Amino acid sequence: MKIAFLFPGQGSQTVGMGSEFYKTSLESKKLFDSAGEVLGFDMADLCFNGPSEKLMLTENAQPALLIHSTIALNMLRENGINAVIAAGHSLGEYSANVAAGSIQFLDAVRLVNLRGRFMQEAVPVGVGGMAAIIGMSLDIVRGLCDRISTEDFIVQPANINSQEQIVIAGHLRAVEEVSRLAKNEGAKKSVMLPVSAPFHCSLMKSAEIKLQKELEKTEFVDHQYPVISNIQARPLTTGPLAREALIRQVCSPVMWADTMQYLIEGEVDVVIELGTGRVLSGLMRRFNKNVKCFQVGDPESLKITVDACKTFLKQNNSYGT
Repeated sequence: MKIAFLFPGQGSQTVGMGSEFYKTSLESKKLFDSAGEVLGFDMADLCFNGPSEKLMLTENAQPALLIHSTIALNMLRENGINAVIAAGHSLGEYSANVAAGSIQFLDAVRLVNLRGRFMQEAVPVGVGGMAAIIGMSLDIVRGLCDRISTEDFIVQPANINSQEQIVIAGHLRAVEEVSRLAKNEGAKKSVMLPVSAPFHCSLMKSAEIKLQKELEKTEFVDHQYPVISNIQARPLTTGPLAREALIRQVCSPVMWADTMQYLIEGEVDVVIELGTGRVLSGLMRRFNKNVKCFQVGDPESLKITVDACKTFLKQNNSYGT
């Protein structure tokens, strides 16, 4: 039975995340507490009690999600469930590298906090934006972006989540214009996203430069199992390549649809989304209904997932005898 771990990105954070694990697991408490020491504030209190406006700040949301994902990962492994491959959406690629042993947990906490800060500093609040275009192909969306983009009026595809869900990013007015054009030319829906910066586009170049310096000071080692990179949708297994992928992903689109296709072609049987939300497992269900999809974010969902995986494993073993 082939299991893949999926790690969510920014936008999945919610007040209360990780609280049940914190109450029931000493190791989970230790992870929250050690991360708080690195960050210089009580991350557990922020995750559990908010306020939501503070948790949603990019520099807070990114480490919060990574911490919760890593706790879910550890709880799953304590129950004997592990993966053969991992992938993470944007920020989630850091969580995936922690899972694969390429980078230490506390190094990743420090990096994603800085990553969030650098991204927010790159474009002032209100200058950039992002929107999801639903029901329109990547080629058409890219054509609309190219049609209106100029040096000072940039909009680009940022997340290719599926064949019919493309997120664009850039200057706010340019994003709004492409959203309007997309609806006029047949898109089912165009939704402005509640984000504070235009991620995964060329406006993030200053953030990429700053983050590169921090990544180059951080030790990366070879993976225990492959991690699919956002920029290529292909598996990486070495520390230097993992570091380079994390540098390049700041300004590059997230090739999530191709990532899911790679897992399907690799005959993955089960995907487990680790952390807050069910966005990634939901996308996989739309890609291929034959892949079993689960999510682990609290003790209840952990039990459901562990029981189901052990049942599948017994079934597979009996078929092979």
